[in-house]
Amino acid sequence: MLYLTALNPTDSVLDGLLPAADALGVPVTVLTDRPDDWPEPVPTRRCPVRDPRAVTETVRDGPAAVGLFSNSDHLQTATALAAHRLGLPGKDPEAARRCKNKAATRQAVADAGLDVVHARPLEPGQPPTFDVFPAVVKPRDGVASEDAYLVTDVDELARRVTEIRRRRPDAPLVVEEYLPGDVRTHDTLGDTGTLAVLGGWRTTLGPPPTFTELCLEWAPAAPATTDRLRAQLDALGVRFGACHTEFVVHRERPRLIEVNDRLIGDRMDLVLAELLGVPLFEYVIRLHLGEPVADLGLPDPAAIEQTARVEYVCAERGGTLVAAPGRVDAVRDGVRLGCRPLRAIGTTAEWTGTNRDYLAVLHAIGPDPSTVGRALVEFRAGLDWVIET
Repeated sequence: MLYLTALNPTDSVLDGLLPAADALGVPVTVLTDRPDDWPEPVPTRRCPVRDPRAVTETVRDGPAAVGLFSNSDHLQTATALAAHRLGLPGKDPEAARRCKNKAATRQAVADAGLDVVHARPLEPGQPPTFDVFPAVVKPRDGVASEDAYLVTDVDELARRVTEIRRRRPDAPLVVEEYLPGDVRTHDTLGDTGTLAVLGGWRTTLGPPPTFTELCLEWAPAAPATTDRLRAQLDALGVRFGACHTEFVVHRERPRLIEVNDRLIGDRMDLVLAELLGVPLFEYVIRLHLGEPVADLGLPDPAAIEQTARVEYVCAERGGTLVAAPGRVDAVRDGVRLGCRPLRAIGTTAEWTGTNRDYLAVLHAIGPDPSTVGRALVEFRAGLDWVIET
């Protein structure tokens, strides 16, 4: 049995990992503290998945395990600890902790002498002081740009911290210097001894003070940048399984924004698999079954003859989504186009200024950036989303 820890259902699991396990002929049980949220016929078992002891005992009480892993930001450390206790292939628990804890990420890279980002952790109730501006304040263990804000002075920092603490009174925060430069991603797969590069994307963000990703364009890093990123990931202990790293290029050097110890999200992993032409989710599972990276036959991202562009359709205000195009697939001028819903019709949501405002993701895969961009503009022009307040 392959055990997968998860919270809420995600496209990565439902459309990626579960079909991949089926293709490999490996039975799966999803361990989750929210089994009622999962659709039939996904096999689930109730478990407090943030507790490594509970995960360990739940797996021991079930059919014999061949693997245990997670694609959730929130569960990497607990799952890694449980896999270690069960003698199963998995991530280094301490590396998973360093990646999740943004203050620990900064400290590990600084201790290795690779980069120093001025940062200060803020425990609940601690006064928000800082002396390098502009700065970014965000939850120490946050995800998806939630409650991450650019601040320009001490007064604005204090206002944002008060605002975040109203929503997250017990959450540690971190405030750090703003890192200017082009935002990029670096995506990898690894085993215990080898880290292989899947590729990377150039990211366009929405207007400050929030950091919503609006567009990603295929742009694997140059070898010199890859080498410097590898050194920083080595300092964190990143190796096993999937990892999605966000960084900026400033004065020709990469500086980490954050390291997410799982596949790239928001359907980008599904687009990446299509672009590379490989069963990416099967590869992730095979690593957690003990196979080495060398057996996967990963392509060289620099040799990929196609390119891709992904755009997110974002709600501009809170309200109820009353009309949307649903799933759409098309081909235009040799470009494969797709629209995938990220919010169901009838859903009511507040506006957050984060990735939680996504209504849909559009993607285009084709021969060159110009052709891909033009086809995506024409495709998007024929689609409409309507929100009523």
